[in-house]
Amino acid sequence: MAWREALGERFDVPDGYLNTASIGIPSGSVADAVAGAVGEWRRGDARPPQYDKDVAAARTGWARLIGVAPDRVASGASVSQLVGLVAASVPDGTRVLTVGNEFTSATFPFAAQHKRGVTVTEVPPDRLIDAADGHDLVAVSVVQSADGAIVDLGALRDTNTPVLLDATQAVGWLPMDLDWAEYVVGGSYKWLFAPRGAAWLAVHPDAPPLVPHVANWYGGEDPWDTVYGLPLRLADGPRGLDLSPVWFSQVGAAAATEWLAGLDLTRVRDHCAGLADTVRTELGYPATGSAIVSVDLTDHQVERLGQAGVVSSVRAGRTRLSFHLYNTEDDVDRVLGAVASR
Repeated sequence: MAWREALGERFDVPDGYLNTASIGIPSGSVADAVAGAVGEWRRGDARPPQYDKDVAAARTGWARLIGVAPDRVASGASVSQLVGLVAASVPDGTRVLTVGNEFTSATFPFAAQHKRGVTVTEVPPDRLIDAADGHDLVAVSVVQSADGAIVDLGALRDTNTPVLLDATQAVGWLPMDLDWAEYVVGGSYKWLFAPRGAAWLAVHPDAPPLVPHVANWYGGEDPWDTVYGLPLRLADGPRGLDLSPVWFSQVGAAAATEWLAGLDLTRVRDHCAGLADTVRTELGYPATGSAIVSVDLTDHQVERLGQAGVVSSVRAGRTRLSFHLYNTEDDVDRVLGAVASR
């Protein structure tokens, strides 16, 4: 297995790895940063305050990737935990709209509020925009996990309905400016090359304030002055929603987001979506501009993919392939060669 290079970084990724939508592969720099942090811990050289700079850097990098100011971003550990803050804060009887087969981290937290009269309605993707005005909040992924479909952000913005966007399957390859959205969430371990255990929530200044249901010491203006005793004293704004960080995940996320935020994301999108669209069109599907491909394959074709060394996943009954910076035309050829005959 040889190193692959992409825009100044190296990736120790095997040929045929097309499963970033499940778990991304770190760059050499990210893996080295995490390994270095683990080494410090192993030697007893680690000190908890040293990770604050990584939390801040990861927050700033992720904010840049979605086009918002860092002071609008809360740092957490998982998408569902952060969506849960929004779900637990919406008024009784809130009507939430989503699309069918939405990733459940974006919908279950709202469905769990059913005893307060919160309802979640699923509609087909092509009805989302028209149905938005009859609801209090739209909760939807920017890019669908199951099939890579990209939501019409412009049309969604033009509705009069507040939105929560799960950008997990988009941040890292899709250029975005989401400063208009009420809430944006995203996780670290797919397109951001970082370990699982870091996530972020961007809150619009005009959005209703969220209740800090997981209030903890790290939400203080100076966390190291809020480790003991009452009264409650949290930082103003989204920083007061911070969760105590998963340190090594934040180390990796800091290294990854800083690099990604400095790239031309249009170039990144063109590379990733270009490879994916080649597979789509060669297999008789229309080009979509998404980095995620969802195709119907026979059992024999799926078997041949595995024999060819292609790492993929199955979502919603279809084979899912996902392309990132470390993928090349060789990966495309490997897929097409494996599924050429049924």
